[in-house]
Amino acid sequence: MSQLSVGVVASDGSELIAFSEEEEALVLKSWNAMKKDVATLGLNFFLRIFEIAPSAAKLFSFLRDSQIPLEKNPKLKVHAMSVFIMTCEAAAQLRTTGKVTVRETTLKKIGTKHIKYGVLDEHFEVTRFALLETIKEAVPDMWNAEMKTAWTVAYNHLVAAIKEEMNSLS
Repeated sequence: MSQLSVGVVASDGSELIAFSEEEEALVLKSWNAMKKDVATLGLNFFLRIFEIAPSAAKLFSFLRDSQIPLEKNPKLKVHAMSVFIMTCEAAAQLRTTGKVTVRETTLKKIGTKHIKYGVLDEHFEVTRFALLETIKEAVPDMWNAEMKTAWTVAYNHLVAAIKEEMNSLS
C-alpha cells in the first residue's frame, strides 16, 4: 500500500495540514449523503472540470476522437464515477488510517497515467475547485466554510500521494 502520513511534508516540500476529527466528521457526513447519487455527482464533477478547462478533455484518450456529447459518453460516466468514489473514499478514511491509503497498483496506475498524459499542477487545482463546487451543490444544506476546509485538506493529501507516486516514476 502507498501511504502518506497526515501532518508530514509532501515530496514537493509543501507541508500538509493534519486532518482533524471535526473535519473527518464533516467529510463522512457529506460523503454518506452523496453516496446515493454517486454516478450523477461523478459526471457533474468531470463536466465542471471540462467547463473550467476545456482542454483537459484532451488528456483522456477515450474522449479525443469521440463524437458522443460528454454528458452522454459511457466511458466518461464510468471513469468519472470511479474517480469521484476513489477521491471521496480516500478522504473518508484519511483520519482513520492516518494516511492516504489506496491499493498500491491503483496509485501506481494513477501516477503512471498522470505522467503519460501530461497532467500538471494546474490540473490538480482545477480538479480541486470542481470537486468543491460539486460537493457544495450536492449537499447545500451541509455546506459551510468548515466543510470546504475539510474537503480541501483531504483532497490535498490525496494529491500529495499522487504527486509522490508521479515523482517516484519520473
